[in-house]
Parts: sequence; structure tokens; C-alpha cells
Amino acid sequence: MTLALERTNAPAVVAETVVSQEVPTVACAGLRVPLVTGGEIGYANLDHAASAPCLDKVRAAVDEFLPWYASVHRGAGFASQISTKLYERTRGILRDFVDARSTDTVVFTRNTTDSFNLLARSLPKHTSVVVFDTDHHAALLPWKGPNVRRISTPRTRLAAVSSVDEALADCPQGPRLVVITGASNVTGELLPVKEIAAVARRHGARIALDAAQLAPHRKISVRELDVDYVALSGHKLYAPFGAGALIGRADWLRAAQPYLAGGGATKLVTRDAEDLGVVWNSGAERHEAGSPNTVGVYALGVACETLAENWDAIVSHEDELLTRLRRGLAGIPGFAELRLFDAPVDRVGTLSFVVDGFEPGWLAAVLSAEYGIGVRDGAFCAHVATKRLIAAAGSTGQQAVRVSLGLGSTTEHVDRVVLALRQIVARGARWQYEKPEGRWVPENDPRELPPFCA
Repeated sequence: MTLALERTNAPAVVAETVVSQEVPTVACAGLRVPLVTGGEIGYANLDHAASAPCLDKVRAAVDEFLPWYASVHRGAGFASQISTKLYERTRGILRDFVDARSTDTVVFTRNTTDSFNLLARSLPKHTSVVVFDTDHHAALLPWKGPNVRRISTPRTRLAAVSSVDEALADCPQGPRLVVITGASNVTGELLPVKEIAAVARRHGARIALDAAQLAPHRKISVRELDVDYVALSGHKLYAPFGAGALIGRADWLRAAQPYLAGGGATKLVTRDAEDLGVVWNSGAERHEAGSPNTVGVYALGVACETLAENWDAIVSHEDELLTRLRRGLAGIPGFAELRLFDAPVDRVGTLSFVVDGFEPGWLAAVLSAEYGIGVRDGAFCAHVATKRLIAAAGSTGQQAVRVSLGLGSTTEHVDRVVLALRQIVARGARWQYEKPEGRWVPENDPRELPPFCA
């Protein structure tokens, strides 16, 4: 195939190719960034797994709503009533988005980390928790106490199911919870959630699903997967306005002490000579103290509705790009992809790798400064997983490079990162780099920041 190349001050890159499927558009599609070598280029955002760009529909919806923004609940003003209606309607939108049970509660949080910390605070006393040690820190760290079982992720899906079975059998009598990640934020591989849930049920355990990486890429059904709780983040769902949600069974949440003490969580506060008396709300508001992030919640709902209308196109778009990316990267000398499982499994558009002889942070800096490509380097808030998988790939070191695809990705972006890595491995960088504060940056960087950063 003949590749047409852009004529620009930037290095040669493959010309823009339009993906055949129609997918929702993002607000940063026309963003151009300066290059350290001179000129500018369209930004290739290949870091969706960290935070996804804003959907155009979300931005338009927020702009339309902002004049009506007001306090929610207990406000008599018309704008307050509008804000309250949109805020509460979003609970139903999220319940539908994950195909939850009609009795499931929806608690608005900041993100997945916040959701799991809320759930951890709500567990009945002496609950045993089983979690894979290769999960994201949001799913790995909130659980405390002697009954937490952190198990290593085996190299096969079947062994992963068996390891949960064995861990649950070793748990003492009492409530039990299995925490499972839907899609790895390091490798993009999907874990066997439904199979693990079936094992958990045999042991009388509940299941909490970390859907932070799964929800933006695949349709989720709480009822089909048979899980009890789902945690997700708006900033990964193309709604970067600071809202997330915990969706699931209400009884543990209803019985727990409020996550935060304050207005909104209270039904009645009284005072006698000795102390305050408090009657807490029993619904989702019990764990939503303070003025809520109404704009963020509304944005999250719009994003979920938009994705739900376009799943076929979204999955086709990302699968096509991921196949192209993996095929292109595989031929680079010294390239090694990180994988949880030995056999190929279904996966979302996230891929982490190392290249022998090249420090990941340096590679990411060169890709950004000289090619206008945004990727992630490091251990991705999954330090145990990243270090273990790097060793399994036959490499040394503690960090990797991650490329993650999404609605803002195009075939030109994929081809550009493949060509850029080939050029860097073959010829090195065209600029000098330094590491003054632990991060690689261009020496004497001539690029100017936009005015709002001044």
C-alpha cells in the first residue's frame, strides 16, 4: 500500500484516513500542538485510558445547561427545580447504562476510586474481600483488615477463576466480596467477570466490578454478568467534569454510616443540652453530603446516553484501530507487549509495551515533543501488575509505555505512532533531552504555552 505523507515542518507522517464507521465526535478533534523541532501538527491523543476527551455532545449539553445551573434539592426557584430534575433523572440513565436492577441504588461520587472507598466503608463487619493484586490501585487499596485476600493473576483465564474459587473457600464464615476489574488498564485485556461471578455465587459472595476501563468501550449488563456493584468514572467516559458513580445493591449502603457527614446526608438534626441528634437519609443522598457536582453528573448522563446509542460503531472503530496498531508495532526491533494471559483474549483498545534499550519516559517525551503524540509512561497506578508483566515479557525495569485508543483516535494517529517509534528506534531523537526533576523533557524547550497557561 502506498502511503501519502504530509508536507510540513513536522516529521513525515501518514495522511489522515477516515474510519468508515460513524462514532461520536470529541471536542479536541481539531487540536494542534507545537513541535520542539518547529511547526505544529494535529494532536494524536493516544492516552484515553488516563482521561478521555470531552464528547462534543457533552460540551454542547453543558453549555446549554449552565445558565440554568442552581442548587439541587430543597430549592424553590425554577432553575433549582430544573437542576434537581436533571440530577435525579441521571440516576435512571446510569442504571439503564449498566443494565442494573430496578432496585439498585445509584450514588454519585467523584470517580472509581471514590466509589470503591465508599463501598469499602460500607462493608458489614468482618467482610472477607478477594481481589487480584494486579488491579488498578483504585480497586486494590481501599480494602483493609485481616480478611483481605490479594491473589496473583494467573496466566490463563481458567486459572484466574480457579484462584478466586480457592481464595473464597479459604475465607472465614461471614459476608464476602470479590472485586474484579472488567478490563485491565495496563493491557486492555478483559477478565472473565461472568465466570468469576458464578464461582462467587457458589460461595455466597457479592461481586464488585471496576468498570473504569470497560464502560467507555463495551456495553455492560449487571444482570447478565450477575454482579452486585459497578464503579465507573466520568472522566474516562468522555465527560471530564468530575463525576463518577457507584451503582448496586442498596442494603449495605443503607446500613452504613454516611460516607461524609454534612448537609444533604441529613434528614433531621436536633440539639439537646448534651449533644446533637442526627437522623440520616436512607437513600443515595445518605452518601452524597455537601452540594453535589450537578454539572458533572449531568455531563456523565449525557455521555452514557450517547455511548449507549452507538455501541456497534464504537466497538468496530476501536477493534479496527487496535488490530492496525498491534500489527504495526510488532515489527519494531526490541518491542515487547505486556500481557496478563498467555492466550489471546478479547480486549479494549489499550496496549502497554517496552522497547529494549529505550527508557519509557524518554520515548514518551520524544513522541510528544517531536511527533505531537500523547501517550502514557510509568506503572499506570497498577505497580504490581506493570512490574510483573514487564518481567514476564523478558525485560527489566519498572515502567512501560501505554498507548490507549478511543473515540478521538484515527488511523492517522495509529500510523503516526508506529512510524515514529520505528524512526526513534532506528535513528534516535532529533532533539536533546534532560531529566531535571525525574521526568524527561526537551532541553531549552522553545514551545510556547497557550495564553491561558501564562
